Amino acid sequence: MSVIVWADIPVKDLTRASEFYARVTGLPVTVMPGSADVAVIGGPDDGVSADLYVGGNPGHDGPTVYLGSDCDIDGIVSRVVEAGGKVLAEKAFMGDMVGWIAYVEDTEGNRIGIQQPAR
Repeated sequence: MSVIVWADIPVKDLTRASEFYARVTGLPVTVMPGSADVAVIGGPDDGVSADLYVGGNPGHDGPTVYLGSDCDIDGIVSRVVEAGGKVLAEKAFMGDMVGWIAYVEDTEGNRIGIQQPAR
């Protein structure tokens, strides 16, 4: 069971944000049928956990969404810059209960956490 059940990520440019999240996560990002303003990260078999929506106020002051790294935090962080984002804080070990955490900024200015369990 995923700790994150769902996350809404506000964006300014849905195409740009979709390309960023597809490249960083390796999952498909699909615009919802009938809506040019909402896209879903992942598919039905990927345990969909987030959507991108045009509107809101992207930025560092909103909620922090933590994306699981599937034990490849280094790979995800390295792809952030390639995809047009920024690394705000390199991975840091937060103890056995939390594991490794890094913070990145997506193409929309949102602060996103990346988590890898301690194993």
